[in-house]
Amino acid sequence: MNDIVLQEVEDFISDIQSVNPEHAELIELVRDLFTEVNEELSQGIKYGGLVFFQQGVLVGGIFPYKKHMSIEFSNGADFSDPYSALEGKGKQRRHLKIYTDEDIDSKKALYYIQQAVAE
Repeated sequence: MNDIVLQEVEDFISDIQSVNPEHAELIELVRDLFTEVNEELSQGIKYGGLVFFQQGVLVGGIFPYKKHMSIEFSNGADFSDPYSALEGKGKQRRHLKIYTDEDIDSKKALYYIQQAVAE
């Protein structure tokens, strides 16, 4: 990640931290999951959230809302969803609503992130 993009990401997280520390913590936890699955993902700020690219293709992102966070998956409609955790009705995009750090585990975020960045 180049220095300018890294600074944008850090500024974004810092801004969230100043307004809602719990959301900043959730963003960091989910960010860690994305990079744990594939450390070569590119990161950036787009559409009001932290997004992840694999070989230049947007695969997902983390978006803060007033009362929750949303983990968005660009091709989530194609995912296996045995836990029925994915939400959304668009052609391709699906998301997980995250209210607390427990939701990250209970909604199996890692399972869906692994599908998002599967090679």
